[in-house]
Amino acid sequence: MFPKKNRADKKAIEKVFKKGTFVGCGVLGLKYLIEDKSIPLRISFVVPKTVEKKAVRRNFLKRKGYIVLKKHWNKIPEGFLGVFLFNKNQKTEKLSGKIEEDIKNILNKI
Repeated sequence: MFPKKNRADKKAIEKVFKKGTFVGCGVLGLKYLIEDKSIPLRISFVVPKTVEKKAVRRNFLKRKGYIVLKKHWNKIPEGFLGVFLFNKNQKTEKLSGKIEEDIKNILNKI
């Protein structure tokens, strides 16, 4: 898990959904804004209940995403504000292997 200063809060997430740009790839999508470079980058993962009903499984997917994203942290520009979204109608067992590929692909598109 990232430190709190690097996770997007509720207000930041609402701002991203209103003004952000969307990039999708496979099981993940990224909605993002690039703001002032003096602001530390903030990223969060969102797993809707339509993807997984149990909170334990949703939290597992979020943790998996944060672990993978930590490896690619240096590819993200300063002032970045983003939300990773898991697509609906995906099986949780199949998602864990695809998360790393999709994060790499999305970060390369930015």
